[in-house]
Amino acid sequence: MFEALFILTTVDAGTRVARFMLSDSLANIPGWRKFRDPSWRPGAWICTAIVVVAWGSIVVMGVTDPLGGINMLFPLFGIANQLLAAIALTVVFVVVMKKGLFRWAWIPALPLLWDLFITMWASWQKIFSPNPSLGYWALNAAARAAKAKGAQTFSTAKSPHEIDMVIRNTAVQGTLSILYAALVLIVFLIGVAIAIKAFRKGGLPDAEAEGVASKIFAPTSFVPTKLEKEVLAEWQAAGLNPFGDDRLPGMHHASQQQTVQEEKEL
Repeated sequence: MFEALFILTTVDAGTRVARFMLSDSLANIPGWRKFRDPSWRPGAWICTAIVVVAWGSIVVMGVTDPLGGINMLFPLFGIANQLLAAIALTVVFVVVMKKGLFRWAWIPALPLLWDLFITMWASWQKIFSPNPSLGYWALNAAARAAKAKGAQTFSTAKSPHEIDMVIRNTAVQGTLSILYAALVLIVFLIGVAIAIKAFRKGGLPDAEAEGVASKIFAPTSFVPTKLEKEVLAEWQAAGLNPFGDDRLPGMHHASQQQTVQEEKEL
């Protein structure tokens, strides 16, 4: 249940986000602009394969780690998961600021700052802690020292080959911890810069394409207000469909008649 509800959903979301980020990055290379099109299947397959192989290799590394995958892989997974949440909250915060909804910006900002502070502190501990039981690089240094002394075992590593695996795995995990933290900080700082710009200008465009005015009507909440009910009645009295589909009785016939009338006028 834990794997199904937490780990697998995180892997699924992370794979999708990483695929789109990779394809968008590759599209900036001259001649590779087609990667920007999400409907281009070869590009989607290539980027998905690269991402799956990348995280799959980390899973294999954790499963085969002599010190135990839960000890080595899970901290990195947890940090990556929370940093993914920080990226999502940064995007939400920037969108709110771009829309000019400054009074509501604290709603995504507070969890963003809390998540970022806690996760960055955890990343700092995993990277810089001198305690081998906590820091990746401290454990890497301890394993290297044991190998230099000619030790045949190290903690739960039972052979020189397994000691080499510990050295390699901790180096990879420590490097990834630095990379994850650096990339998220870059995204966060860019988001803050855009948010400040939006605040100074009273808002910014929140989409690359120009907005298209809606031709449908719907209540602003689950329960329509009195005014919204009156507007809905006016739509229905005019034979128009406020929902943009055929959910109202006779709407399909009315929409067909309207289309025929418009064609005659043309």
